[in-house]
Amino acid sequence: MADNFLSLEGLTVTLGGRTVLNNLDLNILCGQQWAITGASGSGKSVLAHTLMGRHFHSGRLTFFKSANKAIVEQQHRFLNRSGTSDLYYQQRFNASDADQTMTVAQELALYFPERPAGKDSAPGQDLNSWEWLDNLHIRPLMTRPLIQLSNGENKRVQLAIALLENPDLLILDNPFLGLDTEGRATLHTIINTLAAKGIQLLLITSPRELPAAITHVARLEEGRWAFQGLKEQFHPDAADTREVWLDTNILRELQQYTAPAAFSVAVKMTGVHVYYGEKALLEHIDWEVKKGERWNVSGPNGAGKSTLLSLITADNPQAYANNIWLFDRRRGTGETIWEVKQKIGFVSPELHLYFDYGATCFQVIASGLFDTIGLFRPLTDEQTLQIDRWMKLLSLDDLRTSRLAQLSTGQQRMVLLARALIKNPPLLILDEPCQGLDEEQTAYFRRLIGLLCEAFGTTLIYVSHYKEEIPDCVDRFLQLENGRIAAQ
Repeated sequence: MADNFLSLEGLTVTLGGRTVLNNLDLNILCGQQWAITGASGSGKSVLAHTLMGRHFHSGRLTFFKSANKAIVEQQHRFLNRSGTSDLYYQQRFNASDADQTMTVAQELALYFPERPAGKDSAPGQDLNSWEWLDNLHIRPLMTRPLIQLSNGENKRVQLAIALLENPDLLILDNPFLGLDTEGRATLHTIINTLAAKGIQLLLITSPRELPAAITHVARLEEGRWAFQGLKEQFHPDAADTREVWLDTNILRELQQYTAPAAFSVAVKMTGVHVYYGEKALLEHIDWEVKKGERWNVSGPNGAGKSTLLSLITADNPQAYANNIWLFDRRRGTGETIWEVKQKIGFVSPELHLYFDYGATCFQVIASGLFDTIGLFRPLTDEQTLQIDRWMKLLSLDDLRTSRLAQLSTGQQRMVLLARALIKNPPLLILDEPCQGLDEEQTAYFRRLIGLLCEAFGTTLIYVSHYKEEIPDCVDRFLQLENGRIAAQ
């Protein structure tokens, strides 16, 4: 009979005056591999952090063995070389400033165990021969600054760091988010291999991403168990098709803030190249986005999608060295980056990392009026009314004074969407906007974007690895591979 590994008895966690986990019982035996599923906001990440000792709880939480625990977070925030988090979003696209953060090799070396006594190998050789570097496809990233990694590349590095801690229990909080098709298949293989090596896993994931090694599933609903049992007995409910209804009166009120879009071409790139040192991130890019078009941009992790978007959002200084036109005007002909940003609404997982989690939802949304990550100036009465209208339209008005840290990832994504929409921009750029949303929220979101683009005549650039996340209004497609256009 297998030994007990972990037991929860009446586990209850209250945060900000709200009970997030309510009287949970669970018993995990050694060798069992559990997946925790549930809607966004059901308490999954709070459970993971409680197991790591980060939240005060009532009830009993018992590890029956001396468990060395490691977690791979849904979102990771890293430090610069001086050990502080004083980073800014545009830093990842500036070669000299990006060097202020450590490389992947330097970061991994901090966690690599000391060489055994008597070993005469050089310090770097043990790390270079480590089997997971190839299993996680990290070796090509070793010289890259951490800040320049894509969301999916960063996730693989964090998994490597967790494995370097030789954990008895490895908690993976939505590890498939941000990974392309190949990356997700690779991670399935890695998880199965980890389980075969005897590492106890707790996987927080979508019901559509259950690796073969998972033996048991538990589903949370509003902080309580809705199911516990063998994976074969788990049958996820079909996602609800929640009706998307937008108040037409509020829409009309918001349309008054829309400035006439006096341009014919939103984006035009001719022969665009982007290099960092000798590495080419983009080569021979010829692309045109006309007013009112709706594009999907796709490609594997590291294909150059974020770099491409940074040339449009005025975050990448190499835009000035290229033939790029935005809103019928050549970049570098006297316009400021703020004039460019005023016409663009933008959401991305990387941008999400730089927000102050102590800020209220109202403050985060208001910052979009000024294209700043944070609200640093007073608002007029008219601007306050404009923000209130958007929050009501998107059903966020009940969260007005809630702090970002108090929200689920899905709620945070909706707040950041409101920030992107607040100016009624003629161009909306959504980079993996459904990361962290459950299936019901994703279905709602894609229909919402279609309605908003139609109502405001918005030009759309939409990045996603999942075809089922792409709004129906998207009818043009650009595929990148290795920094080049593979299909258009």
